Amino acid sequence: MTRRLSAYHQQIAAVNRAAILTAAAGPFLENGYDRTSLAEIARHAGVSKATLFKQFPTKAELFEATVLAAGSTPDTEQVAPDPEDFLDGLVILGGAYVRLLDRPDMADLMRIVISESPRFPELRERTFDFGTLPVLSALRAFLIAAHDAGTAHVDDPDVISAQFLGMIATMVFWPRLVHGGWTLADNEKEQVVAQAALTIAARCARESGDRSDWTRLPPGSTGPDCGRSSPERQSARAAP
Repeated sequence: MTRRLSAYHQQIAAVNRAAILTAAAGPFLENGYDRTSLAEIARHAGVSKATLFKQFPTKAELFEATVLAAGSTPDTEQVAPDPEDFLDGLVILGGAYVRLLDRPDMADLMRIVISESPRFPELRERTFDFGTLPVLSALRAFLIAAHDAGTAHVDDPDVISAQFLGMIATMVFWPRLVHGGWTLADNEKEQVVAQAALTIAARCARESGDRSDWTRLPPGSTGPDCGRSSPERQSARAAP
């Protein structure tokens, strides 16, 4: 009987916690930290203030949990491109990243993290990769797989991942964060991804031959092509 009661209360606590986080997302993202009322959050969540404080003893803890929850992506598509086609894989992963950046709340999330980072430096550190982490992990795994398959020379998957996603975010996301009216058409976003993929493919290109051939290349050198993708397919992707 005690176990059932404990399980029941745990379930109620989980439901209350989820309701509080859902109710807090709008006020925090729209009003910021200082102007958000905990009483209003409790009312919208359908719980008492006592229940709210039982779940989140301080406003700061609720704020941090709310931002992290809003930035999580449990339904993010899991992509695992074929490492045998390096350029195609980059385009697929780049497209997934664009769809993530296009989420309606992503710009609001980044604005509040930036504005509140002096007060919550630990939040800034924990949310540096929020939302993007599944894509970042998939990209890193793809780069390592392509390197092992011999279709690309990836000397540092973490650096290459940051450079690839950074090129995309620079055009697709950061201008929108600064200029509210900034927008790109779908074909323009595809062009951004294609150009970023071509840049990374060119950097990671390797000469044909077995693995022992290209592992002896001088640091920073590249081969004459981009993996195993034909020039015709590259031109098609790069065309406006």
